[in-house]
Amino acid sequence: MLALDTAFQGQTVITTFDVTPGTCQDLVEALSSAHAEVISKCPGFLGSALHVNDAQTRVASYSQWTSRNDFQAMLRLPEMRERNRRLNELCKSFEPVMYEVAVTY
Repeated sequence: MLALDTAFQGQTVITTFDVTPGTCQDLVEALSSAHAEVISKCPGFLGSALHVNDAQTRVASYSQWTSRNDFQAMLRLPEMRERNRRLNELCKSFEPVMYEVAVTY
């Protein structure tokens, strides 16, 4: 369960992917597979959501982890390194950015 609360002490990561309408669904499927088969099974994973804009030119992944170290350990897994290479082929660019929940309404 994602925590949208300023008291949340874990790590929030928002990753944006710049895609084309022709690769958007392929990227969503690859991300869904990565989440189902690897990411959601990693220690410290709390939850995630995928978002697609109307033009299918941007995909955003919002995830939360118990700690920054847990997120970084997931990225270092050999299987995730391979999957990230595939994700990179499906988009123009992607960038994970670590955030803290600052304000909620």
